[in-house]
This record gives sequence, structure tokens and C-alpha cells, in this order.
Amino acid sequence: MTDLLQKAARTAAEFRTGLPERPVAARADVDAMRAAFAAPLPETPTPASEVVDELIRTADPGLTANAGPRFFGFVIGGGLPSATAADMLAVGWDQCAFNGVLAPAAIAAEEVAADWIKQLLGIPRTASAGFVTGAQEANTVGLAAARHHVLATAGWDVERDGLVGAPRIRVVAGEERHATIDRALRLLGFGDRVLELVPADDNGAIDPAQLDRVLADGEPGPLIVCLQAGNVNTGACDPLGEAADIAHRHGAWVHVDGAFGLWAAANPRTAHLVAGIEKADSWGCDAHKWLNVPYDSGFVFVSRPEAHAGTMSHSAAYLTGSAEQVAGSSFVLGSSRRGRGFAVWAALRELGREGVAELVDRCCRHARHFADVLATGGARVVNDVVLNQVLVDVHADADAVAAAVRQEGTCWLGATTWRGQRLLRLSVSNYGTTTADVERSAEAILRVAKQVRDGAAG
Repeated sequence: MTDLLQKAARTAAEFRTGLPERPVAARADVDAMRAAFAAPLPETPTPASEVVDELIRTADPGLTANAGPRFFGFVIGGGLPSATAADMLAVGWDQCAFNGVLAPAAIAAEEVAADWIKQLLGIPRTASAGFVTGAQEANTVGLAAARHHVLATAGWDVERDGLVGAPRIRVVAGEERHATIDRALRLLGFGDRVLELVPADDNGAIDPAQLDRVLADGEPGPLIVCLQAGNVNTGACDPLGEAADIAHRHGAWVHVDGAFGLWAAANPRTAHLVAGIEKADSWGCDAHKWLNVPYDSGFVFVSRPEAHAGTMSHSAAYLTGSAEQVAGSSFVLGSSRRGRGFAVWAALRELGREGVAELVDRCCRHARHFADVLATGGARVVNDVVLNQVLVDVHADADAVAAAVRQEGTCWLGATTWRGQRLLRLSVSNYGTTTADVERSAEAILRVAKQVRDGAAG
């Protein structure tokens, strides 16, 4: 075991330290990797050392450098040194973080890390917290708590009686919401046709006056409003404080999807974008994005812990402590959970309040510099760069340019559709990204875009 784990750690360290110069795209595509991994199921055992050697050798060509400094395709962090090491320890310790009886250290680390995060983001410290896999689970749990509360207020026990025959719940969200909201509504039995959409401004944030109109036009009754901090294309944030006040006047539960945008609260230069965050009732956020914790790691916070635990907790006679302890699995979808809190605790311990603020601020500066360099080179920046997202028109087929840039290897980016137009989308969220990485990547994008245009013209 010692030799195997040391070999795995050395290999991981060599991979991570080589990321700044490694081609960002994988050298082999998924079909090649399927062929490489394909083999008949072994009939006899294989020594563990041989298995690990084979895995390293087979997987390497298919590894994308998404933890590196020039990966801009999605909002993906890079795994801070302490967080990466802590996650490796978590695997080695192999704790089942069901509750504090089964895994005292794992639950304690979660609770302390959650309190630190609430302080950084301005979320009420009385809110309950669940450590989840990411924004999808966070939004699902947050909306489940919302469903529980608004139906209980209407006199209906949804956990006992289900949705059949329950009072109708209205769900209102911005037209530029993230797709995980729709999926959460499907998983919770609402169906995504329940959504009533609020128009957004030019940068993707909802219009408060339109929110008020949509809410006033509907029938009275149970009501949930979904707001957003950090549009996935533009980085725009809904006016949280004003929108929450409007929603609460109509009796709504307010859920905020803040997968990466909530981290704006931790930086004094961007905190105004999420002013009023504390007025919401539930919040979803990721650690594997801007906090740069390894995958998979996210949080859900709920202002009413009784609603949170009321929809998620469960007990059984054989589950020691399940009836007495409201912790760990009482706030998430899973029971068999790994110790995600160790890596989050380590990342926050390494960075501190000032380090988190500087990390967010630095990524925003890089995004603005990206936009400036590309615009100087003839591209058109479409969005107002308020956080770490940049939308770019390079006057060429965006999908062809994105694919060619990935193949070229300097950086990794993708394309998106915004207001009917295909554009390049850049997300800057890695702690290791430098100004040189931005300029090198911008040069590659402009050069490849010219090649695509010239090829199309030819």
C-alpha cells in the first residue's frame, strides 16, 4: 500500500507540475481511449502494482489539462496545493461522512469550513450547510427545501403526501437561468414547464420591475423565485437584494444559484455585484470552481435548517446516530459520502480571507485583460466583463475556431450561443493563470481565427 500510494502521489505531482507546458487538449480522443482501455475481463488476479502502472500508462494520452492555467472552456479551478493534498488524504483515510458518530473528523471539518464560507460570502451564520457534489445537487437540495417550506406554509406535508393533490406551486426564474434549475425542477416532480420566466437585460441579469410584474400577474399561493449570481455566459448577477425584497413582498421563497458568482462577495471590488445576498432563503455554490478545490465539491445553504433537514434527513434502526444527529447526510442527497470538507478546510486555511479575495480579483483582472487584448486584435467583446466571463466574436465560425484552438494546444475554450449568435466563451478561474498565459492564449485565438477566416474565404 505504501509503495502504491507513493507512486500515485509522485505521478500526480509530476502531472500537476507539468501542466503549465503540457498541451491543454488531450492527445487522444475518446474513441482512442475506449480502444486503449478495452480488454476482456481478467479471469485471474493481477498484482496491484501492475494495475497502477497500466492505468497510468493507458490514461495519460487522454488526460485534459483542465487543472492547468490555460483552460478557459468552463468555470473550472485547478486544485490548490493544500486542497489537492487534503483530497488525497481524504481518499486514503476513506471516511464515510454520514454523521458525526461514524466520521467525527470529517463532519467537524465540514462544519468549520462551512462557517468560514458563510463569513466570506455574507450568508447568515445560522444557515444550515450541506457539502454536495456541485451546483446541480446544491440547486436540487435548495429547491427541495423551498418546496418543503412553501407547501408546509400552505398546510401540506409533501414528504408524507407527495405532490399529487398538493397546492400548485409557482416557480419564477430569469430567462437566462442555468440549466441545472430546469433539471432540478424535473427531478423534484415539478417539470420544467412550471417555470414562469422573467426577461433579462442586455448582460443577462433579470429586470426587477419585470419580476414584480410576473409575480403580480400570477395566482396567489405557494411561490418560489430562483435568482442567479454569475451568468454562465456573461458573469452577470441578478440584483439580489432588490429582487429578494420584491419576491418576499409576494410571499416567495428565494433561492440563489451562485455556482461561481457567489464568490464575488469575498472580493471587496466585486462584492457590490451580489449586494443583498443575505436576504435569500437558500443558496447553491461550488468549491471546485473559484475556490480551486478538486472535483467534486459544492455547498448548499438554507436559512431555515428545519426545512433543510425536514426534506433531506432520514433514519433507520441500523444507522447509528441517525435519529440523534442532524449533520452530514441530513443536508444532502447522499448517505455514503466521502469527506469533502477536508479539502475545503485546507483551501480556506491556505488562502485566508485575503487570499480568497485576491484570487477572485486576479481572475477578474485576467478576464478584462483577455477582453482588451482580443479587442485590440480585431475581435468584438460582446458582454460587459463584470466577473470572469468573456464572450467574443472573432468574425469566424466560433465552433470551428474553438475546435482548432483546442487542437493547436495552447489553450482550451468552447463556443456558446448568446442572443442567437455563436460566440467564443472564455472563463478565467484557475489560481495558476498568469498574464503571460492570457496573452499567449489570446494570440493563439486571434491567429487561429484568421486561419479559419482565410480558409473559409479560400
